[in-house]
Amino acid sequence: MIALYVILGIVVLLLLMGITFYNKLVRLRNTVKSSWSDIDVQCKKRYDLVPNLVETVKGYASHEKTVFEKVTQARSMAMQAGSPAEMAKAENMLRDTLKSLFAVAEAYPELKANANFLQLQSQLQELENNIEYARRYYNAIVRDYNITIESFPSNLIASSFNFKQAEFFELEAPEAERKPVKVSFS
Repeated sequence: MIALYVILGIVVLLLLMGITFYNKLVRLRNTVKSSWSDIDVQCKKRYDLVPNLVETVKGYASHEKTVFEKVTQARSMAMQAGSPAEMAKAENMLRDTLKSLFAVAEAYPELKANANFLQLQSQLQELENNIEYARRYYNAIVRDYNITIESFPSNLIASSFNFKQAEFFELEAPEAERKPVKVSFS
């Protein structure tokens, strides 16, 4: 009779552990989805801001047509990206074209003093900071989720219920991003 209680206790304990691990995996998977959505929301705000920025600069630098076209094209590509890898590639392209847009703006002192331009530039910088934070948070959640999927004994539950690893949001060209910024006053 005692052996039956011990076996029943072990079965109940294993069942409770399985339920706990399953619920943890579900919670982490939903947190990954939620944090990806946060990145999407921040990027959408930036995509809405970019046309206003382009139009403001366009008024001063109408002959810089190729820069405006590249910014518009990069924005469209970024808006259509689906996976973290596609989004990272598109975001890198958009960031690079925005740098060229600001380089054009530097050539126009009256534009740099324009209140609209300064406000748009400030909003864009704030959005860039929010996007960076959202990406770091997303990658931290993905890390925790992937560790849980790979760790024993939760990996047994993960493989049984078909939990798949999530994809990190990674830089496309990390070696270029790690180079020091060159500052020149000439």
